[in-house]
Amino acid sequence: MNIADLKPSAEPTTQERERFNAWFREEYDTLTRERQESHTPRLALIATKGTMDWAYPPFILGSTAAALGWDVSIFFSFYGLELLKKDLRLGVSPLGNPAMPMKLPAGPEWLRSFKWTIPNAVMGNVPGFEAMAKSMFAATLRQKGVASIEELRGACVESGVKLIACQMTVDLFGYHKEDFIPEVSEWAGAASFLPIAAGADTVLFI
Repeated sequence: MNIADLKPSAEPTTQERERFNAWFREEYDTLTRERQESHTPRLALIATKGTMDWAYPPFILGSTAAALGWDVSIFFSFYGLELLKKDLRLGVSPLGNPAMPMKLPAGPEWLRSFKWTIPNAVMGNVPGFEAMAKSMFAATLRQKGVASIEELRGACVESGVKLIACQMTVDLFGYHKEDFIPEVSEWAGAASFLPIAAGADTVLFI
């Protein structure tokens, strides 16, 4: 249908209005479909935790979204900066974590399926409990064939995920840029990241 054929008369008839509305809906649907097909989804993640268990979500989500063709940016602030260090020394804190302690990664089936209920007071006061929790967590990951933090971080770098370090936190904690991996895309503050978040289709705080 040509738009010239839809030029209304002084008093358009019901048929003419219906023809015009049908043309308008068709054009609108076509333009909307073309826009959606050419749109690249954007994901903005905010990582603020610096333990091993909290390191997995941003890197898994980021690398997966990038593999799907998304434009991904991860803003590392406060303790989340630990995930960008060259030397990763990430622990696992069982305190205040309802999923801790984890089930045993080895042993007979009845023992591995047993859920240990240990009060926070015990977990917080028993020497070496956090080290044991980290060891159990790492052993379970290896047993299940889950990639390491270094591998997932490398996958993010290779797939073009933007790793943004919070400059304010770097200054606050007295860190040096030499402490971090060279693949950090940008050293920026909240004022620089907010426009990225505002333009994203999905924003997640982790």
